[in-house]
Order: sequence, then C-alpha cells, then structure tokens
Amino acid sequence: MALARYRRSEGGMNYWPGFVDALSTLILGIIFLLTVFVVVQFYLQQEVAGKDTALQQLNAQIAQLTDLLSMEKTGKADLEDQIAQLRASLATAQSDRDKFKGVADGIGAGAAAAQGKIGELTGQLDSQKQITARALAQVEVLNQQIAAFRRQLAALEQALDSSEKKNADSQSRIGELGQRLNLALAHRVQELSRYRSDFFGKLRDILGNRPDVRIVGDRFVLQSELFFDTGKADLKPDAQAELDKVGAALVELEKQIPANIAWVLRVDGHTDVRPITGGQFKSNWDLSAARAIAVVQYLVAKGVSPQRLVAAGFGEFQPIDTGTTEEAYRRNRRIEFKLTER
Repeated sequence: MALARYRRSEGGMNYWPGFVDALSTLILGIIFLLTVFVVVQFYLQQEVAGKDTALQQLNAQIAQLTDLLSMEKTGKADLEDQIAQLRASLATAQSDRDKFKGVADGIGAGAAAAQGKIGELTGQLDSQKQITARALAQVEVLNQQIAAFRRQLAALEQALDSSEKKNADSQSRIGELGQRLNLALAHRVQELSRYRSDFFGKLRDILGNRPDVRIVGDRFVLQSELFFDTGKADLKPDAQAELDKVGAALVELEKQIPANIAWVLRVDGHTDVRPITGGQFKSNWDLSAARAIAVVQYLVAKGVSPQRLVAAGFGEFQPIDTGTTEEAYRRNRRIEFKLTER
C-alpha cells in the first residue's frame, strides 16, 4: 500500500518547491526583522554612550570653572584687603599733613621744613592714589571675569540638562522596544505550547494508551525497545509502522502552525548507564545519537521537513530513574520527542 501511495504521489502536483520558497521567504523576513532590531539597539547604545561621554566632559569643565572661580574670589579678597590698607595709609598721611600744616602756621622758623614735609607727604598721597586706582581697575576686571564665568557656567548647566533629557528619552525608547520584544516572544511561546499540547494529544491517540508511551512535562517519551533491538540503531519493522503515524501527524502539524513561528521537533536518544562492550558503537553516547538520527531520517523520508527536525544524543547522562534495577535501566533507555523553539 505504501508503494501505491508513492506512485500516486508521483502523478500529482509537487508542492515541495513552493514550500521551500515559502520557508526561505519566512527565514529572510525573520532575519530582516532581527537585523533591524540589532541596528536600532546598536544605534541607541551608541547614542547613549556618546551622551555619557559628553556628560563627563561637561562635569570636568564645570569642576575646572569652579576652581577658577574660587581662585578669582580669593584674589579679589586679597585686593580688597590691600585697598583697605591703602585707604588706612591715606587717612594717616592726610592726618599727618594736617598736623604739619598746623605746626607750620604756629612756628614760622620751621615753615620751610614743614612745607617740604607736606610736599613729600602729598607726593606719597598721590602715589597711594595711583596704586588704589590700579587696584580698583584690577577688581573691575576680576568682576567682569567672574560674570563671564557665571554666564558660561549657566550655559553648561543648560547643555547638561538637555543631555540628561535626551539620555532619559533614549533609555525609555530602549525599554519600550525590549518590552515589545518580550511580549512578542511570550506570545510565540504560548502559541507553540498550544500546538505542542495538540500534537502530543494526537500522538497519544495514534499510539494508544500503552505503558511504554508517556508524556513527561513538555516531552513525549517512548521506550527504546519499541524501535530498536538491544545495542542496535536500526529501526525494527514494527517500529516503522508506528513512526509512519508520527510522521503523518507531523506533516499535518506543519500545515497548522503559522509560518511566523520558528519551531522544531527535537528527537533525543537516551541509554542506561551500563557501558557498551564490543559492537559497532564505542560508547552509549554514539548509540543514543545514532538512534536519534535514525528516527529523524525515517521521518524525513516520510515527508517531514528536515528543517523542522533535530537529532540529539544524551547517552546515559540524563537518567529519569537513578536506580540500578532492570526496571530503572529500561526506563532510562528511551526516545523523547520535544516540540520547542528553534
């Protein structure tokens, strides 16, 4: 009957090229979306990094300006002290001049000497006035520099506020994109979980309620004795009939799952802990991998897309029963089907 179905399929239309084109278009679309997301995230990270660098430079400039302002304030205080001292000296000189004028008026004999002293004091007073004028000019220059520094500091603070606002906007956009991506991924996982439940239910109906077939979590577990003889990786004839049913269910599942969901059926091979002695396989790892590959190749031959299948061998390193009885060994020798994301 299988040969007859094969001949009838040769006379019908070949859907395989169309399916490959659709799958290639799907993959290119997903790659394009991932590329756009990566480019956007890279651009936003570059922008945030640039803003952080500019912020550090602005902080350094503010620190320098603060130091300069402190130095200028100190210099201004020193000049004001000098002016106060000069004014005190000027008051003292004026007092001495008045004193000598009184002495000159009262004593005629010492008028010439007093007049000379007055001239000397007047010269000193003029010199002190010039020094005071220069000091006042320096104070005015310092005041102008301080005002310029304050204007520059205000401009830097404004630029800093603008940079912090842009940085906050960028962080908000990155968070929004991440949240949208997480929601999309969660939706995909929920959809895949629903199809996984439907698929496992169909497998249970197809294979029947048998003690050597069970569902454990998100995996469909079948004992290796259903498919292989001890120490072998060649499918038994009666196992091929069972796998035909599994392959038909997978082909039907491919039609039901939307094309935008990236999924695969992982076929896992497991053995018990007892080492292999002799034969074509060097280790339990080789045997488990060969059995998983044999199942995958048979499903591909039955029309399942190879892009939807993964073969994995775990050897004896993932036991479900840690006992050392024959029953524990039998439970650990198994083939698992797991419908998962690619």
